[in-house]
Amino acid sequence: MKTKSALITALTLFLLGGSALAAVSPEEAAKLGNSLTPLGAEKAGNANGSIPAWTGGISKGAAKVEPNGFLGDPFASEQPLFVITAQNIQQYRDKLSEGQLALFKRYPATYKMPVYASHRTMSAPEAIYAAAMKSAQSTSLVEGGNGLKGFNDSRYYAFPVPRTGLEVVWNHITRYRGGNRKGVSIIAAPLANGDFTPVKLEAQVAMPPTIAGLTPEKAENILLVYKERNLAPARMAGNVLLVHDSLDQLQEPRMAWLYNPGQRRVRRAPQVAYDGPSGIDGLRTSDNVDMYNGAPNRYDWKLVGKRELYIPYNNYRLHSPKLKYKDILKAGHLNQDLARYELHRVWEVEATLKSGERHIYAKRRFFIDEDSWYIAVSEHYDGRGQLWRVGEAMLMHNYEVQSMEAATQVLSDLISGRYIAGLNNEEERYVEYGIPATMAEYTPSALRSAGVR
Repeated sequence: MKTKSALITALTLFLLGGSALAAVSPEEAAKLGNSLTPLGAEKAGNANGSIPAWTGGISKGAAKVEPNGFLGDPFASEQPLFVITAQNIQQYRDKLSEGQLALFKRYPATYKMPVYASHRTMSAPEAIYAAAMKSAQSTSLVEGGNGLKGFNDSRYYAFPVPRTGLEVVWNHITRYRGGNRKGVSIIAAPLANGDFTPVKLEAQVAMPPTIAGLTPEKAENILLVYKERNLAPARMAGNVLLVHDSLDQLQEPRMAWLYNPGQRRVRRAPQVAYDGPSGIDGLRTSDNVDMYNGAPNRYDWKLVGKRELYIPYNNYRLHSPKLKYKDILKAGHLNQDLARYELHRVWEVEATLKSGERHIYAKRRFFIDEDSWYIAVSEHYDGRGQLWRVGEAMLMHNYEVQSMEAATQVLSDLISGRYIAGLNNEEERYVEYGIPATMAEYTPSALRSAGVR
């Protein structure tokens, strides 16, 4: 194992030493849709059948969709195969991450993981499969790995046949998200007694090439544009955040602006990146949002390999509009009776802070679902090497737009005993997709009108 690890590390350093990492050969790309899924996962199941073969995922109409867009549960009749608790954890620890084990240790009386039969539900539109094939043959990393070259024509899944940890992480960053979308949700950070005050947000995101008025020069290096408006509580209402994310973050770093209605001013917001505080009470960093986002230049990235792990999957029950926020948000952690875990293969990637760089997390570990390239579990360590925060994306496949989503993303602080999570169960409708977008909506000058209460 040490020899294999050394070879992977040496290969990574060799590849990153050049001006760009080359795309894979036509022979490697030809595996997509054959021995590999169109997005690069192993088609075959595992040896004992507990992970099934991928047969195309689930399609539109897999379950009833509510008039307000909330998805029905295709697996509502299923019961857990077993439930992992602090009492029986030794039977299953080889398929649990260090962060998951730490959650059982932190909450031995209440934390549990109901494990169900595994379903490989991920599917995507044919156009996205074609884009992944194009990415495999044309996309490379710019020097240092902090951006993408040759990606503009494909736009999705930069490295469906990855060879390094950084390429795996870029797949998470460039995954298909269903297109332009808009929705209202809350974030909450329950106190030790379970009490919480929800912060309501309206967020919208758009990506080339579906942004009207975006010049070809600008489109060439833009990943996405994002706007977030605070709706409640009253003391925060009207604040607006705007972010422009780029593909080559050496050429053009992230640009962010904030509008404050009290000051009636738009200001640059360089803190909306890396370990700048985000959310409530500093319980997460800016790059914790979406499990991980932003420029990867402060870390050295190591591809540990693949393994089988119990991860949150097909969490349609947690997504139900029949649930109230208080049904889900409990002291210490989510109501785990509502959660669903399945055995899936994941890519394991470890990030170590570079010498001379600054970040509150000295080491991070990501476990990325092989079918969707979505980070399912994350671990974050402080400067002393102590495990500090554990993230889980409660994944579910949106079969109507054919993209993997999360019923909620949770980041648990093992030291404070608190966590932060986003939900939309009580909102009037679920996320809307196919929203028309113009670049004029995503400019600093547009923030003032967006922030009117």
